[in-house]
Amino acid sequence: MPPNPQGWPPVMCLTQDGLPLGHSEQAERLCAAGARWIQLRMKGADPATWLAEARATARACRRHGAILVVNDSVEIALGCGADGVHLGGLDGSWRDARRLLGPDRIVGGSMNHPDDARRAVAAGCLDYVGVGPLRFTATKTDLSPLLGFEGTREIIALLRGIPAWVIGGVEASDAGQLRGTGAAGVAVSSSLHRGGRIEENLRAFLEAWAASPAPREVAS
Repeated sequence: MPPNPQGWPPVMCLTQDGLPLGHSEQAERLCAAGARWIQLRMKGADPATWLAEARATARACRRHGAILVVNDSVEIALGCGADGVHLGGLDGSWRDARRLLGPDRIVGGSMNHPDDARRAVAAGCLDYVGVGPLRFTATKTDLSPLLGFEGTREIIALLRGIPAWVIGGVEASDAGQLRGTGAAGVAVSSSLHRGGRIEENLRAFLEAWAASPAPREVAS
């Protein structure tokens, strides 16, 4: 199976807390710059604020034909009409999310250990996974063990074709090496917003991924 059978965009853009732009404003600017997959990631917001921002983000994504997944909450994803949800290891059951969202919305999960990959395969309900962190990132306060390229490759090899987006300190210059691990794409946040140069930073990721050769499939 190819690493990205759905043909989803290779760069997933995560919104970030603590920036001058609000989350929906970040999504609007990213989409206007060419992003076609947004993950709304709000930590610690009260439910009413979260839902209002999620609805505004969903409107921005719809205007640009972009995918929207909500981090951490099936309820917020349903409430704002998002395309799906991304759940970490402590954010609820993948199977429960699938049951609540139905067969036509996206369910993604986070992977940091080979056992996570085995659970993902056994669950049989994930559309994609996020594998990481590749290296240190200040975006998360409860950072999981760093994987590096070899750890990332090990987990992707166990996923049996579930497409993987690599996250955590990823830079545009990593694109070639990450494609070599079998990754379907990258999920990025702080590196997109660095210096306020969203357009230039996103373009660097998109161009680097497009310029990197896809790994050759090995005949079985």
